[in-house]
Amino acid sequence: MDLPIFYNEAEEWSKALLLYDAALKEINTKLEILNNEFKITHQYNPIEHITSRIKSPQSIAKKLRHNEKELTVENIVKYVNDVAGIRIICSFTSDIYRIADLITKQNDIKVLKIKDYITCPKPNGYTSYHMIVSVPVFLSDRTIDTKVEIQIRTIAMDFWASLEHKIYYKFEGNAPEHIRKELKECSDIVAYLDQKMLSINEEIKSYSKDRIEGYHEELTQSYKTVVAESFGTIVEEENERKEIQKEKETKQKKPGRKRVLFGLRA
Repeated sequence: MDLPIFYNEAEEWSKALLLYDAALKEINTKLEILNNEFKITHQYNPIEHITSRIKSPQSIAKKLRHNEKELTVENIVKYVNDVAGIRIICSFTSDIYRIADLITKQNDIKVLKIKDYITCPKPNGYTSYHMIVSVPVFLSDRTIDTKVEIQIRTIAMDFWASLEHKIYYKFEGNAPEHIRKELKECSDIVAYLDQKMLSINEEIKSYSKDRIEGYHEELTQSYKTVVAESFGTIVEEENERKEIQKEKETKQKKPGRKRVLFGLRA
């Protein structure tokens, strides 16, 4: 990945990219292991999917300019915390905090900063859970702790954030007031939907094993009854039913025959 043309620390930047890429792979592997463990142990996977990326040179330069910092490798490493980023998409909000807790408990991961935009959403309605962590990257001669930003959100949160970003991009960050208001209303709807789906999921989980087994038994018996009755009955085919119905209608339309009795005279 090339930085803007005025940047002349190419070799140093290449080494930095190596570290960021390795850190992403480390975190990705940890998350895959956790998700696979959940599938086996709990027959449930809290992670829908994972995406990762290295921040573009343009975005890095823009962020440093915003912070009034010179574009150098040292400043990038020091001031840009999301050069390496991972996004985790979950099913429910409860999964977000569960995954964040599991990441925190990893012995070789250091949590440097947390921003909970679920408990305290941004004014525009953005919700997500952000973590800045560092993970050790083992090189041939040394070990370097490398920063990675982790964003954890639900499918609904990601849907809203993705479309909001596209809309704001068209207005270069200065969307009209009424559009900002409508986007905020959509965010409230998304939050309600997330809460509703979580509530339904919690209710399902509250069903006791006996109740679930009883429900399965009831369905099985009902199925067996239907199948048993089918052995002694005939299900007429559609064409045959139509022919029988047509024959009945034809008989009803025909006039009845009159009987004439002839008497013989002696």
